Amino acid sequence: MDTPHLLLLAGDFVEDYEIMVPFQALQAFGYRVDAVCPDKQAGDTVRTAIHDFEGDQTYSEKAGHNFTLNADFNEIDPANYAGLVIPGGRAPEYLRLNSRVLEIVRHFIDADKPVAAICHGLQILSAAGVLKGRRCTAYPACAPEVTGVGGEFVEADVTDAVVDGKLVTSPAWPGHPAWIREFVKVLGASVSL
Repeated sequence: MDTPHLLLLAGDFVEDYEIMVPFQALQAFGYRVDAVCPDKQAGDTVRTAIHDFEGDQTYSEKAGHNFTLNADFNEIDPANYAGLVIPGGRAPEYLRLNSRVLEIVRHFIDADKPVAAICHGLQILSAAGVLKGRRCTAYPACAPEVTGVGGEFVEADVTDAVVDGKLVTSPAWPGHPAWIREFVKVLGASVSL
């Protein structure tokens, strides 16, 4: 039986935990995860940022690790993937300007394939125009973008996930246990609690 393939969209200053944890955890579930970035190839790196919640009015940002991509953006065919993962951080604010990124997102939504997005990853879904009538959550600062395109923003605890059909979302990296568990269920895996 072939290993199911998942696509992960990355860019410089993606949130460190939001790329590293799902990339590794989904492999532990037996998925092959191809991490790609526009204008980069397998073996190239993206820089990450660590966002933390330290009691300020918003998150703090510190330098993270370098994350090595394992597939070429220009060579991927979204039809070959069972699901899509969109981490947050700073990367979504400029990745959403890339027309190919938006085409890829629309492919997954139009084909009713599982999509997981966390934190600012919802900026890409908003820009792709795929949230109308969908219930989802994100980092609270993204709420106006979600509602502005007709989505229903759910105020969820930072450790929670919101599932709407095959769309799984969470506000930030503290929600990884719920977000990854729900995404794997939507992918069709059996997960016992």
